[in-house]
Amino acid sequence: MENVVVIGGGPAGCTAALYAARADLNPLVLEGELSKEILPGGQLMTTTEVENFPGFPDGVSGPELCDLMKRQAIKFGARFVSKTAASVDLGSRPFTIQSGNESWQAKAIIIATGATARYMGLESEDRFMNRGVSACATCDGALPRFRNKPVVVVGGGDSAMEEALFLARFASRVHVVHRRDKFRASKIMGDRVIAHEKITVEWNSVVDEVLGNDKDGVTGVRLRDVRTGETRELACTGYFSAIGHKPNTDLFAGILDRDETGYLITKPGSACTNIPGVFAAGDVQDHVYRQAITAAGSGCMAAIDCVRWLEAQET
Repeated sequence: MENVVVIGGGPAGCTAALYAARADLNPLVLEGELSKEILPGGQLMTTTEVENFPGFPDGVSGPELCDLMKRQAIKFGARFVSKTAASVDLGSRPFTIQSGNESWQAKAIIIATGATARYMGLESEDRFMNRGVSACATCDGALPRFRNKPVVVVGGGDSAMEEALFLARFASRVHVVHRRDKFRASKIMGDRVIAHEKITVEWNSVVDEVLGNDKDGVTGVRLRDVRTGETRELACTGYFSAIGHKPNTDLFAGILDRDETGYLITKPGSACTNIPGVFAAGDVQDHVYRQAITAAGSGCMAAIDCVRWLEAQET
């Protein structure tokens, strides 16, 4: 019987494990098995340079930061296993988590399975990931490779507008590529983008290919006009996908409360879900900020809520 099982090994999961370990709960962390879809350590593992995580004035690579978080949690007694939760039974306590032929019972669960950025599905997106391809302007936009250089943002919703406006602070030119002749974004956000002197909207266009080479990374994109089929190349050093994120919550469909886009719903000011003893932290319940530091902060919240809930069960 485990006191607490943490599902997910990114910043939220590692921080939750650290706090739970320091509370002598001896947490078990299911960090996931390495695959194309699952990266133990979460989205941070795809980030080569992290310059906005406090405590690292010279920056740190995403994988290194993940490793340091994991090692710190292990130091205080957390246990990590490279297993992916395949099913959960939250109908009665203790809760049960299944992975293949293995299963664990837990008094409490902290869910930190994160969210996955959506891309167009181009092979070239994978090829140039972290070498000009990104899904987070706030994370990467200020990096040297994008400063005073042209970049491309793909998308037409509010998230794409926010990304474009943020990138305009650093890039020489921001090209917003949208497949329609008007944005899906709110009018005020769309108007701001259209009126911005450093932003050009490429209407009725899609990215057919991300262009580049092994030495320089991204050097441009090939655009296709959806009306005429004509293609043209556009020079840029950055390609930002802003077509949304998919929270990794399929496992909890019909069990835990989710919003219309699939994010887990937690009670205001806490990490508590609709099932007592089950907590959620990080990008799996945060569709607004999606930063390593906010994920870590909510991991702290989840662990503290979990400790207090377990203590209350014993009284």
